[in-house]
Amino acid sequence: MKRFLCGICAFFLFLTVLWPAESVRADPETDAQGQTAALSLSSPSALLMEASTGQVIYEQNADEQRSPASITKIMTLLLIFDELENGNLTMDEEVTTSAYAKSMGGSQVFLEEGEKQTVETLIKCIVIASGNDAAVAMAEHIAGTESEFVARMNERAAGLGMENTKFEDCCGLTDSAGHYTTARDVAVVSRELIERYPKILEYSSIWMEDITHVTAQGTKPFTLTNTNKLISSYDGCVGLKTGSTSVAKYCVSAVAQRDGITLIAVVMGAPDHKVRFADATAMLNYGFGKCSLYVDENKEALEPVEVIQGKEKEAPVDFENEFRYLDCSGQKLSGVEKYIELPEEVRAPVRKGETAGRAVYSRNGEEIGSVAIVYTADVEEADFIDYLEEALTRLLPTA
Repeated sequence: MKRFLCGICAFFLFLTVLWPAESVRADPETDAQGQTAALSLSSPSALLMEASTGQVIYEQNADEQRSPASITKIMTLLLIFDELENGNLTMDEEVTTSAYAKSMGGSQVFLEEGEKQTVETLIKCIVIASGNDAAVAMAEHIAGTESEFVARMNERAAGLGMENTKFEDCCGLTDSAGHYTTARDVAVVSRELIERYPKILEYSSIWMEDITHVTAQGTKPFTLTNTNKLISSYDGCVGLKTGSTSVAKYCVSAVAQRDGITLIAVVMGAPDHKVRFADATAMLNYGFGKCSLYVDENKEALEPVEVIQGKEKEAPVDFENEFRYLDCSGQKLSGVEKYIELPEEVRAPVRKGETAGRAVYSRNGEEIGSVAIVYTADVEEADFIDYLEEALTRLLPTA
């Protein structure tokens, strides 16, 4: 009996000590501020960013190059809104669908060759229903050909510092290995689009809307349904774009707003659509649960700086922009202090836009950021005539 019991004990010892343990993550992931991230994502690549500051809150293989599928269209939309801002397009301008645009497969809104739709309608077709045909129609209308439009996409990406991105089409339908981006770069272009052109969120937050096809075959309605299911299921979700192909798997750049905070959650390579939205939801919940945003709009008037030997005695100054600070410690954001650093006097000449000083922000005695204070007018150096006029003004009696 003793021998039997010893054998049993030895067997269990072997199982618990010597047998290889199931693979588990030994070290918890950490977020961008070095804090333990209470997240367990199933997607291979992801990133969470606060939009107004560009601060990364959480990332997982964020620089891994992957096929983006239809989240490619975020860059397409950015170029469309660039053209609108530059006055090269109007929302009510009509776009004619080519045979090539009609031939696009995948997700589409079934535009017919020769069919005309307004720019605004095609924007809705792209961002709500992810229409590949609509994206190509807009690309051709703006640049003449899709290939020329794609060249502009890559140029714009380079200007945004998207070093791990290369586009080969405007809609993401391609399975080419030469068409790739990263979760970080998707967050960057998403931020540029929603911060520079917030009107896009009016369209990306539409759940369902009808458009009308007017063709030689007649007139018929077509319902656009948002491919981003978080619009209807996640509180505060207002966009932005989904995508999926057999190569890219399931991707999303989800934008949500709560309590003055706008978060961008990018998921790439999810195994199915449920995981895509579940991982985006987990990141958004994590961000809204931990982060607080301090905003100082810097609207108070500042005293001008005295100018020595200038045509004017003072130079006006103002804050260059507002100040934003994102805290992700999970603690209540309080105790932020601000003080102004400006010289008592400056020697002429003074140039508009030059830095005069700064507004410094601190918390618990530690500096957390600053905003430049700039001169808002030129002050030229005084010459002989200026000094003569000043002397005469002092000598001559006033009426």
